[in-house]
Amino acid sequence: MITVRSMAFEPDGPIPQKYTADGENISPPLEWLDLPPGTREVAVIVDDPDAPTPKPWVHWVIYKIPLLCSGLMEGVPRNAKLAQGVLQGQNSCPNSIGYRGPSPPPGHGVHHYYFKVYALDTELVVAPGLDVESLMKAMAAHVLGEGETIGTYQR
Repeated sequence: MITVRSMAFEPDGPIPQKYTADGENISPPLEWLDLPPGTREVAVIVDDPDAPTPKPWVHWVIYKIPLLCSGLMEGVPRNAKLAQGVLQGQNSCPNSIGYRGPSPPPGHGVHHYYFKVYALDTELVVAPGLDVESLMKAMAAHVLGEGETIGTYQR
């Protein structure tokens, strides 16, 4: 199993306001360890299954992360194409690429944000701007391992 952590929050702990829609709305730093042998690239999906929507609300889709990267820096730009061939996809906000921080409805209680890291056995041949369903379909037969950390937030 891949170990996933952020220096911004403890596992199952609150995500600082800085990384939410109530703050600077920038992505928190994220790192991973223990990728399985044979990993060629990494993908990250962040979602909120507590959202009052039929499917989990997607906050970040980032993929084609090279094997040599062991994490993501704080404040990843919201561009579809990044350095080293890294691509970002569509989150659940209409026409929005890149990280969008927690923004649960007021009074809705604590929401859990799953930062999921996937180790892939291939370099995906995909376009920028994929939605989560398209990325999951492209990754389907190529996931060698996965891990996650969870942060919480409430208004």
